[in-house]
Amino acid sequence: MVKRKTKFVCQECGYETPKWMGKCPSCNNWNTLVEELVASSQTSRHTMVKNTTSAVKPESITAIQSKEEPRVKTDMQEFNRVLGGGIVAGSLVLIGGDPGIGKSTLLLQVSDQLAKKNLNVLYISGEESTRQTKLRADRLGVDSNNLYVLSETNLIDIANQIDQLQPAFVVIDSIQTIFREEVTSAPGSVSQVRECTSELMRIAKTNNIPIFIVGHVTKEGSIAGPRLLEHMVDAVLYFEGERHHTFRILRGVKNRFGSTNEMGIFEMKEEGLREVMNPSEIFLEERSQGAAGSTVVASMEGSRPVLVEIQSLISPTSFGNPRRMATGIDHNRVPLLMAVLEKRVGLMLQNQDAYVKVAGGVKLDEPAIDLAIAISIASSFRDQPSRPDDVLIGEVGLTGEIRRVSRIDQRVQEAAKLGFKRAIIPNKNLDGWNPPKEIEIVGVNSVHEALKATLEMD
Repeated sequence: MVKRKTKFVCQECGYETPKWMGKCPSCNNWNTLVEELVASSQTSRHTMVKNTTSAVKPESITAIQSKEEPRVKTDMQEFNRVLGGGIVAGSLVLIGGDPGIGKSTLLLQVSDQLAKKNLNVLYISGEESTRQTKLRADRLGVDSNNLYVLSETNLIDIANQIDQLQPAFVVIDSIQTIFREEVTSAPGSVSQVRECTSELMRIAKTNNIPIFIVGHVTKEGSIAGPRLLEHMVDAVLYFEGERHHTFRILRGVKNRFGSTNEMGIFEMKEEGLREVMNPSEIFLEERSQGAAGSTVVASMEGSRPVLVEIQSLISPTSFGNPRRMATGIDHNRVPLLMAVLEKRVGLMLQNQDAYVKVAGGVKLDEPAIDLAIAISIASSFRDQPSRPDDVLIGEVGLTGEIRRVSRIDQRVQEAAKLGFKRAIIPNKNLDGWNPPKEIEIVGVNSVHEALKATLEMD
């Protein structure tokens, strides 16, 4: 009797080991190793021979004809923007997000819009029955005859239905529920997710059908399953937002057919998701005028400038170790900027608790927001509000200098469009472009100059 070989695979990162361990040595997670059967290989090393009759031969890169990839546009301009201009034929797109954030709602609305363009769309749900999908479609007003719904989890049956229907667009909701019979592990395991995604990629490329797959996320917020999953697909989109707030952010972190870090803003309504065409107004509509610790920064999200409010609260502490908390930005950036303010400007912040927040639930990670954070902290510490019509842009160095940032013209034009009267920018960014006439441009070389211009500090 042949003894079955097994292996232990980490369900978080895909690490494989012949014996069980309590802690994965690759991702350092506990109790994530699951036993799986090793698939027997029918091909031996000794039977492999060179294939001298291969039809695929290498070509010179100068001889390859380049052409623009055709795209199918939906009625959602924000969705098209994140994808780089529309849906590319034959692409495989992964959408991840927290449970209940609206992934299925977004894809069902997109499917209905494409179906109303006389395109056959196949929506495959492994988590809901067709009747449950119909109830959600009635709530969203989805009623196209070209939208077909299938409740199936077997990948072979799914592939057969795709071959019979030949749809122009396919949605898999979700990849963690799909399984292949040849793989012995349970649905949702690393092996099943990897093999099913590989087969779906083959179907998309062979039949030139764009396929969108929904992926669950872990408690850390990353896509569940092996990291190989994100490398296999053409685009990775994250649907972010708080379930208790109405705004949702669709962010592209990988895109082979467009720019990365693009951002689309949606608002969750009772009848579904509605796109927000001007997110800067949304993020600034509840801003308190004349409040100390409030500043506005023009941040770039992909190719779009977005104006966001940054709030700071500085209060004395009675403990020996003051607190430093940040929401929406890297928490390490707050103590760094506070050290610069203390060393280069003379603000005594070592006995102060600091709380910094990006209003609206947006996450900012570019260095151009440093100046706005520094001015916000100084404004709260001095209890002196900055001018409400100022927008601050610039990177702060450890010596207190203000460094140049990219795309300064787009940032300032967005600020001028929303009625801001003055922009505090790095002095190195003054040349090479023509600022709008309705906004005053102030160039600064250091944090001290910026504080002098905004808070009138000596």
